[in-house]
Amino acid sequence: MTNRTSNTRNEQGIDEQGADGQGVDGQGVDGQGVDGQGAGGEHVTVLVTSATGKTGRRVAERLTARGVTVRAGSRSGSTPFDWEAPETWGPALRGADAAYVAYYPDLAAPGGVQAMETFGRLAAEHGVRRLTVLSGRGEPEAVVAEEALRAAAVGVELTVVRAAFFAQNFSEGLLAEGVAEGVVVFPAGDTAEPFIDVDDLADVVVETLTTDGHAGRVHELTGPRPIGFAEVAAEISRASGRPVAYRPASQSAYAAMLTEFGLPAPEAVWLAALFATLLDGHNASVTDGVKRVLGREPRSFGAFADATWAGEEA
Repeated sequence: MTNRTSNTRNEQGIDEQGADGQGVDGQGVDGQGVDGQGAGGEHVTVLVTSATGKTGRRVAERLTARGVTVRAGSRSGSTPFDWEAPETWGPALRGADAAYVAYYPDLAAPGGVQAMETFGRLAAEHGVRRLTVLSGRGEPEAVVAEEALRAAAVGVELTVVRAAFFAQNFSEGLLAEGVAEGVVVFPAGDTAEPFIDVDDLADVVVETLTTDGHAGRVHELTGPRPIGFAEVAAEISRASGRPVAYRPASQSAYAAMLTEFGLPAPEAVWLAALFATLLDGHNASVTDGVKRVLGREPRSFGAFADATWAGEEA
């Protein structure tokens, strides 16, 4: 549910590294090039956790296009991997050179610190050389989990990618059903958020896994400008040609709505509290993280809406 994950500020981590200083010769882990080859010509293997999720699926596709051998970890895939089954982590990591760590439901969730400690230790034991972890912007608890991973993964290069609220939550995630029904209910008030396109995020993740210059870095990713949920609804309405409205909800009302849809009450309360906290205004600023890594501007929500809903019948 927080596949979208949120993300933290630059001042909570190390300065971001721009594209002009990160392996312009195309070299990555031990000389790994963008063609998926190591310095000695060997194939490079990357474990992608949560490989059927919004970010994992895109990361796996992009790595494959670069010639990297992808080990797509999921509950039912060819590489069994389940965040709720730690016994699957070691076998999935065995023989991998790098891994994309997309923890479900969120690094800030209860159990996130312990999971990162165990995963980091296993990664180091299995000789993994590089990790990129998806984290949350404005989530102090997520930072604790990041540091737990860093401390446990001794000798492993770690890059942290902290992302703003996903634009794709409105098309293939948490809020898609409401969009389809014409009303988006969420505990965001009139707060603005610089939504990040997950395609931009996946491009950044792939760069961190396949080029040098990212070890120890924190890349904070946002879209080009903050917009409120009412404007989001208006953009979707414009692009799709059908009315979509935003209806703000209180934290308690949203938690109750989630339980009505079948989510266990403790998880519903936790998620509602997380969203209300993240959307209290402290994440409204934008960063240049996408441009510094990729050398281009991030896609705006309007452009995302056009690409996603343009041409739909009212």
